[in-house]
Amino acid sequence: MEFSEKEVQLWSQQLENKPAAEILEFALQRFHPRLAIAHSMQIEDMVVLDIAWKIQPKVRVFTLDTGRLHQETYDMIDRVRDRYGIPIEILFPDAAEVEAMVRAKGMNLFYESPENRHECCGVRKVHPLRKHLAQFDGWITGLRRDQWTTRAHVPVVEIDTANGGILKFNPIVHWTQQQIDDYVKTNRLPAHALYAKGFTSIGCLPCTRPTQPGENPRAGRWWWEEGSKKECGLHVAEPQEIKNKQLD
Repeated sequence: MEFSEKEVQLWSQQLENKPAAEILEFALQRFHPRLAIAHSMQIEDMVVLDIAWKIQPKVRVFTLDTGRLHQETYDMIDRVRDRYGIPIEILFPDAAEVEAMVRAKGMNLFYESPENRHECCGVRKVHPLRKHLAQFDGWITGLRRDQWTTRAHVPVVEIDTANGGILKFNPIVHWTQQQIDDYVKTNRLPAHALYAKGFTSIGCLPCTRPTQPGENPRAGRWWWEEGSKKECGLHVAEPQEIKNKQLD
C-alpha cells in the first residue's frame, strides 16, 4: 500500500492533539493485521501495548533479540506474553552477518569507534527490523519528543522512507515522563527489573549503564560516545545512510 506525503501529513495534523487511544484506534481500525507494535520491553512500549491491546486484543507485537540483551529483558518478554496472552514475534539478526562482523572486528567492536558501533547496531537491529517490516503497511513505536534531541520533532504519523515507505505511528510522542509514570501506576503495568537498578533507558547489555540523578534518561546508552545525537538507526538514519542520501 502506498501513501502520499500530503495525506500522511494531514493525518498527523488531525491526530496531533488527540489522546493516544484515539491515535491507536485510528491506526488499528485501518491497518490491522498489517500493523505491529515494536516493543523493547521498556515502559513506553508497555504503555502503548496496554492501550492498543484494549482496542484490539489480537494486536501484533514484535521485539528484537540482538543476542546481547540483559537477562532481565528476556524475563520481561515472558512477563509481557503471559499478561496479554499474545504471541510476541522475536526478530533475530542474520547469523552469517553476525559471524562475519565478529570475525573481522571482534566481539566488542562497538567500543572502538562510532563507525563500528553503528555497524553492530545495523547488523543486530536495523537489518532484521527492515526485513520484518517488509510485510507490513505500518508499525507503532513508543517514541517521545522529550527523550532526546534527535526526537524533538517526531510527528504523530509519518512515512518511514527507510522501511519501504510504510507508515510509522508514534501515539505517545507528546507524553511527558509524568504521564507515563501515572499510567503505569494506575494500570499496574509490569516494569523491567533494571529500572529498579538505576537504568532509565535499556538496550544491549554492553551498551547500557545506569544513569545518575540529573542525567538525561538516555545518557546511559553508548555512554562512551561524545555528543547528543546517539541513535542506533531504528528511528533515525545511520550516519552512512545520511551520507549516501546527500551524495544522491
